[in-house]
Amino acid sequence: MEFRPCIDIHNGKVKQIVGGSLRDQGNYARENFISEKPAEYYADLYRRDGLRGGHVILLNSRDSEYYEKTRQEACSALAAFPQGMQVGGGIRDDNAEAFLDAGAYAVIVTSFVFAGGEILTRNLDRLVRNVGQDHIVLDLSCRARDGSFYIVTDRWQKFTDLELTPKLLTELSSSCAEFLIHAADVEGQQNGIDEEVTKILASYTQKEDALPTTYAGGIRSLEDIEKLKNIGNNRVNYTVGSALNLFGGSLDYEELLSMQK
Repeated sequence: MEFRPCIDIHNGKVKQIVGGSLRDQGNYARENFISEKPAEYYADLYRRDGLRGGHVILLNSRDSEYYEKTRQEACSALAAFPQGMQVGGGIRDDNAEAFLDAGAYAVIVTSFVFAGGEILTRNLDRLVRNVGQDHIVLDLSCRARDGSFYIVTDRWQKFTDLELTPKLLTELSSSCAEFLIHAADVEGQQNGIDEEVTKILASYTQKEDALPTTYAGGIRSLEDIEKLKNIGNNRVNYTVGSALNLFGGSLDYEELLSMQK
């Protein structure tokens, strides 16, 4: 179980938002925190502290007037920690290599692979051919609907008909190196983890050949991390956003860092 740090960028600034509030129209998001520091500050901090495996997320669509500014901020973070972080947000086969060249060790992909209620295997296969399985992280971020959890795309705004299950994770494991799962209904709310999503991930990660899997959403305290550890059998990695003192919260970064050692 590892702490995986994050850098979320929206409208060209490092932010923490309420995940379910994100809207492309008007570049809107309900904000928990807006940093006065650039993205590279956080990436350099993670580099100095040896926290490899975190993610940089571009929260603007490629059609947004802010996209280029957000992209530049993301690339500055990748350059500050070369081969240390993943990058996601609008990743496709036509820009994945550019982000790897900018310093990412892997690209995080959702909408390019999941759309219209199905897995676009042609797109996934093309991405694997272009950048290699070892450089792909599949983001199976999800929201609840009718008692199950379904993968959501386009910055968590659109439901697919694909249910998040251990079986689906197993099927996709031959086409990527890691999984990232945001429990989008609790993302940014600091109300505790989504235990049901965690149980799904725990069921998958207990397999001997399971890929590294990171949970994000709702963590607000050391007790939440302990709960995740217990439910996930110490095999589910985690990220902390709004609750972290780096982003205006009360959970101490140095304490999480010490838990890694």
